[in-house]
Amino acid sequence: SPPAVVLLLSLLGLAAAGKLLVVPADGSHWLSMREVLDVLQQKGHEVVVVAPEVTLHIKPSKNLTMKMYSVPYTQEELEKAFQAFIQVSFEEGSTFKRFLKAYKGMKNLTDCWVTNCEQLLQNKELIRYLEESKFDAILTDPVAVCGLILAEHLSLPSIYFLRGVPCGIDLDARLCPNPPSYVPRVFTDNTDHMTFLQRVKNLLFDIPLVFLCDFAFQPYSKLALQFLQREVTVLDLLRKGSVWLLRLDFVLEYPRPLMPNIIPIGGVNCAHKELSQ
Repeated sequence: SPPAVVLLLSLLGLAAAGKLLVVPADGSHWLSMREVLDVLQQKGHEVVVVAPEVTLHIKPSKNLTMKMYSVPYTQEELEKAFQAFIQVSFEEGSTFKRFLKAYKGMKNLTDCWVTNCEQLLQNKELIRYLEESKFDAILTDPVAVCGLILAEHLSLPSIYFLRGVPCGIDLDARLCPNPPSYVPRVFTDNTDHMTFLQRVKNLLFDIPLVFLCDFAFQPYSKLALQFLQREVTVLDLLRKGSVWLLRLDFVLEYPRPLMPNIIPIGGVNCAHKELSQ
């Protein structure tokens, strides 16, 4: 109603700029997040990005405060791991063969991310800086699990900026229904209109995902145990997200229920072009 709109607009003047800690994921994940950070910085928010020195796209910027830390691998090794992972998406062949290649590609990439996280958490000078900086919130892509561990350590509310997390662990954390009898699984080539046998196939494909989750996230659970000094799973950390910004649009996705703190922002992936007269 008009009175409510007037009230909300009047409250905007009371809002103060905040201090945001950002732990991004590299690659295309960063390209979308960077646009959001530029707008936040223009609105007066202080943005501090924590990232490794060796990256594909995350580079020092005069508009953002960058806190870089060293890692024990080269630019060439990182690019090779990313290239092997991306190539799997265009592979043809049997489902089993594609799954094995996806497993191998994801393992190489996960090894780089785990190394990143380990180096960050062991950097006492950087961790001390983060503890003393008194951030208001943390913005992170859950694919970079280190952001979840830092949010727990610093007791910060988490804002997730993501497209998805391997093996669908984010769906469990979001508490959104995701039944294999209706929602197609990756590598099945099923649609949302399935026969009985296709539904059975869809269900069976959930079994390898359990194995996939274990190898992908177990190293982070060990790092969290060492750093937080208590046992915690990645799923436990993921469930603590305050706001989920999903880089998807149901024009291209299968419809499913969303919780109140989940906001689809698929448009952020689209290129912006000026309309000519």
